[in-house]
Amino acid sequence: QVQLAETGGGLVQAGGSLRLSCTASGRTLWRYVMGWFRQAPGKEREFVAAINWSGVDTVHVDSVKGRFTISRDSAKNTVYLQMNSLKLEDTAVYYCAADRTTVQSMGAMLPDYWGQGTQVTVSS
Repeated sequence: QVQLAETGGGLVQAGGSLRLSCTASGRTLWRYVMGWFRQAPGKEREFVAAINWSGVDTVHVDSVKGRFTISRDSAKNTVYLQMNSLKLEDTAVYYCAADRTTVQSMGAMLPDYWGQGTQVTVSS
């Protein structure tokens, strides 16, 4: 079992920055790829980024490349999503997720473990 808890959401103006954190607990965390997904009002949940345990291997969806960066502090069992140059369309509930898969596959599947989500609202 893996438990995930997100923090760091909030209200920010367009062009601003936020950093989301996801702290994981459970055994054998090193086996899990961690990722971020988001769900905007009236839309399906979409993949944002994923990272492996060592932090060497990452993937970001095209819409956030160059603006968002996923990183990981394995000693703290924490994954981060640094979000810069935020746009109105980034407004969503952001979910942390974990699964025993590959970074490349994370976006094409429904992970086994999810956090409760944190709201990010970008205003004009």
